[in-house]
Amino acid sequence: MSIDKETARRVAKLARIAVPDDHLDALAGEFNAILGFIEQLQQVDVDGVEPMVSVTPMRLKRRADIVTEGNQPKAVLANAPDAREGFFSVPKVVE
Repeated sequence: MSIDKETARRVAKLARIAVPDDHLDALAGEFNAILGFIEQLQQVDVDGVEPMVSVTPMRLKRRADIVTEGNQPKAVLANAPDAREGFFSVPKVVE
């Protein structure tokens, strides 16, 4: 698959990125390089390879699923800079 200048323009528009016309050829070249690398990755034989969490063999650490004391709203809100009516109060973000 090859990306031309018009496809690069369309991708930039869909991503809402302003790309000047004189940079579209370079962008198309970068897209083609990325697609070429993906094609190389598709040629790698991964049959029998287990999915990995890390490059070193290890298991994820898990905590014990233990029920703890809950229902303590006063203790939870004790360190809040501003709490009102049992809730955290935060400044308005959107006008």
